[in-house]
Amino acid sequence: MHAFRVASFDTAAAIRTIDTPRPGPGEVLLDIAACGVNFADLLMARGTYQDTPDPPFTLGMEVCGTVRARGAGGAAPAVGTRVVVFAGQGGLAERGVFPAAQCRPVPETMPAEVAAGFQVAYGTAHLALTRRARLHPGETLLVLGAAGGVGLAAVEIGRALGAQVIAVARGPEKLEVARTAGAHHLIEADDDITARVKALGGADVVFDPVGGAAFTAALRATNREGRIISIGFASGEVPPVPANHLLVKNIDLIGFYWGGYATFAPEALTDSLTELMDLYAAGRLRPHVSHVLPLDRAAEALELIRSRRATGKVVVVPPPA
Repeated sequence: MHAFRVASFDTAAAIRTIDTPRPGPGEVLLDIAACGVNFADLLMARGTYQDTPDPPFTLGMEVCGTVRARGAGGAAPAVGTRVVVFAGQGGLAERGVFPAAQCRPVPETMPAEVAAGFQVAYGTAHLALTRRARLHPGETLLVLGAAGGVGLAAVEIGRALGAQVIAVARGPEKLEVARTAGAHHLIEADDDITARVKALGGADVVFDPVGGAAFTAALRATNREGRIISIGFASGEVPPVPANHLLVKNIDLIGFYWGGYATFAPEALTDSLTELMDLYAAGRLRPHVSHVLPLDRAAEALELIRSRRATGKVVVVPPPA
């Protein structure tokens, strides 16, 4: 079968032919229908992600597919069941072996391209805003990088939770995508973010997957007892934190790593995904997938993420099994 592999951190990931894996105890073999591409895949390809395995390995963190075979022992979805799974790697391939316990059924109404890109972006936004940032109806939510996969999900979920949403993105096309997702106010990323947000009454919660100068600007516009949730550093810059500002304004700075919950509170991920699936089934979430590319263009999919030319999710689709 074909897979998009990292052979070493000194060479670019590439399509390679490998043996089809066999499921062991507690595992399932999936025919992969679609794989969501994430910024973390870029970091993993360079060996700089916090959960990077040793090479060689197959990239692709989140997958939608159909169970082809089951390993011995343990409960597992039946052969032919359509599922999603977040396993951290292995998704950019025609088939893959994944833990059966992490597989979740997919609603029939959810296309594979949507399901594959749903878990990380929406799971991150939902758990960050509910469990960590404690966003309340009527509060003002400032979303940086609001047209990216996780930022756009935060716009939708923030609106669904009853917040007033301010979206920051670069360029009219991306701002329009954020508006369509439910943002009440739009700010161009090159504008004076601090002044614009203060003019709207300040931010009670800041959702930041960008870091860098955008974090600093957002901090200055955060209200007293506000919460800033740090999701990532797509700008490439980890911002210095002026702790005296946090002290004076009683601001909470909160770190958030969605994948980490799999090791210490997996039920939080399960409960969150169940709630998100219910919101999707009710028509309250409309995931935006800007690019769907075949497996042999997986490198191009990563470049779309790196260059920030995508809006919403980028998804890779292997050829039919």
